[in-house]
Amino acid sequence: MKTETNIKLFENKKVRSVWDVEQEKWYISIVDVIEALTGSVNPQVYWRVLKKRLADEGNETVTNCNALKMLASDGKMRLTDVADVEQLFRLIQSIPSPKAEPFKLWLSQIARERLEEIDDPELGIERLMEYYVRKGYSENWINQRLKSIEVRKELTDEWERCGVKKGQEYASLTDIITKTWSGMTSKQYKQHKGLKTESLRDNMTNLELVLNMLAEASTTEISKEKQPDTFIENAKVAKQGGSVAAAARKKLEQQTGKKVVSELNAKNLKSIQGENRE
Repeated sequence: MKTETNIKLFENKKVRSVWDVEQEKWYISIVDVIEALTGSVNPQVYWRVLKKRLADEGNETVTNCNALKMLASDGKMRLTDVADVEQLFRLIQSIPSPKAEPFKLWLSQIARERLEEIDDPELGIERLMEYYVRKGYSENWINQRLKSIEVRKELTDEWERCGVKKGQEYASLTDIITKTWSGMTSKQYKQHKGLKTESLRDNMTNLELVLNMLAEASTTEISKEKQPDTFIENAKVAKQGGSVAAAARKKLEQQTGKKVVSELNAKNLKSIQGENRE
């Protein structure tokens, strides 16, 4: 299964999702859907109880659900039950919630939008820009963030060509790059910014984004030249790519006397950007 991971927002609730490229359909985390619909503080328990009840009733929606690895709140890739849009429509009927109908409309919208973006990729970029504008980011930051997504895609395409496995191996190589250039693992970096499950890149300053892009772009170019074919060789290349950005970071810190890796997160960034626009 060739997939692309994503996070969608329903009424500011994060819903983890995976796009199956071959089948052209979304697979969405069931516990995230339950949390969004019910506000349950323990959606895993809610799902276990509901799953047993539906199984006892002979509901095939449950027996046909798959499990995929998704990023958990502890930063690790863990198996979680997922359902496609059609299965979720049926499952939602068993979850009493005033948000059921709005959620169904939301599901229909994201399914339609994804198919439209396949036909016209520029639509995806426009929608992403609209998302960041709604979140209050500055135009300059948004441009940097969109560029960082392009650079990241080039790197993951290169990893796929080299036989790197999606999921844990991608995460491990990313961690090597991040620690090499910033001095922190991804988990430490997020803790430094006071983050939990939020996207690290969505909480970087412009300068942090630029150096992270330099690290990832350097890794891509070095990989193209060295043609690594094992995970160990890819890990060496990741460290070499991160080292390019590390050298730039240290040189800049020497010149400015300021640390590049900042404690600022999205809330602080948007507040500062708002003050600058006034």
